[in-house]
Amino acid sequence: MRAGIAFLVVAYMLSQFYRAFLAVLSPVLEAEIGATTGDLARASGLWFAAFALMQLPVGWALDTLGPRRTASVLFGIGGAGGAAVFALAQGPGAITVAMVLIGIGCAPILMATYFIFARQFAPAVFGTLAGVTVGVSSLGNILSAAPLALLIDTFGWRATVGSFAVLTALIAVAIAVLVRDPAKPEGEANGSLIDLLKMPVLWPILAMMFICYAPAAGLRGLWISPYISDRFSADLAQIGTATLVMGLAMVAGNFLYGPADRWLGSRKLPILVGNAAVALLLLSFWVVPPTGLWQAIALFAAIGVLGASYPIAISHGRSFCPPHLTGRGVTLLNLFGMGGAGVMQFATAPTFAALEQTRAPAEAYGALFGLIGLAILAGLSVYLWSKDSTG
Repeated sequence: MRAGIAFLVVAYMLSQFYRAFLAVLSPVLEAEIGATTGDLARASGLWFAAFALMQLPVGWALDTLGPRRTASVLFGIGGAGGAAVFALAQGPGAITVAMVLIGIGCAPILMATYFIFARQFAPAVFGTLAGVTVGVSSLGNILSAAPLALLIDTFGWRATVGSFAVLTALIAVAIAVLVRDPAKPEGEANGSLIDLLKMPVLWPILAMMFICYAPAAGLRGLWISPYISDRFSADLAQIGTATLVMGLAMVAGNFLYGPADRWLGSRKLPILVGNAAVALLLLSFWVVPPTGLWQAIALFAAIGVLGASYPIAISHGRSFCPPHLTGRGVTLLNLFGMGGAGVMQFATAPTFAALEQTRAPAEAYGALFGLIGLAILAGLSVYLWSKDSTG
């Protein structure tokens, strides 16, 4: 099982890679196949939408079929197949189809890992295990930054993405061979998603899930690249460096948030404080825009660290889910987390296009980021009413 979990972590590392690699690929995709920032924002949004919508069948599959079959089949067909379609793409439409397939393929990976943690480890360490898993897997963010830019320069984007398609297929096979399904608890056949939605204790946490992951994912996955390119004329190497710095910051944030509930005796407090700080940082782009490239990168890095509350938010919600609904519980929470990121990606492209009609680029980006900050504050106003948990 340890080897199986290790390959699930590697698979989720690739999931992090795929959701963020458009930021580095965007210049070459625009130059070679005419994919605009709007096209890529739409494709990125559909990745998150596909990922989110798959959480409902994935939750049923985890509780019914187990994590081994659920993760290996979807990751092999959707993840590897989608990456192959991407590598062969001749236009923006194929990129969109590829991202949808990859989103479907990546959908079960983290939840399969969390499902195993919830079934086989003590509840008190779930947050730490979740944070460490996302932290290690966030190396995929690093891979999709400067290293990806180097690979593209050396081998070309098609050969690079094609190689990742092959790697994805091999990891899917390893998951099928090495992962073991946990034993099912009594009462497994009873209960449904409706039972979870009838629990008012989950509602404010679901609101928090909807907005806690979207800012860091959206900025790192797409907007950091055009921002520093338009504002500071950054080249591919500088874009790679900026995305690398923010990716490293997100890794650090996951490791910091993981054990925070045990350090502070609260899951709610670090989520509130961290996301309030992210909102203020985003509003600063609007009120006092950065004047230099490294100042902007520092702000993005701070958002990366403080915006990594996703694992502890999942842990907060999971603590209220009954054991026989573990799969459906974690995937419901993940649906809201990824759904929020997808909605933000869909909404930001037309919002920015409208802002750009009446504002200079710096003002348009600042207003866009400021609006994201206000959305976080709206979510926090709901989350304030949530019940805390530590066990």
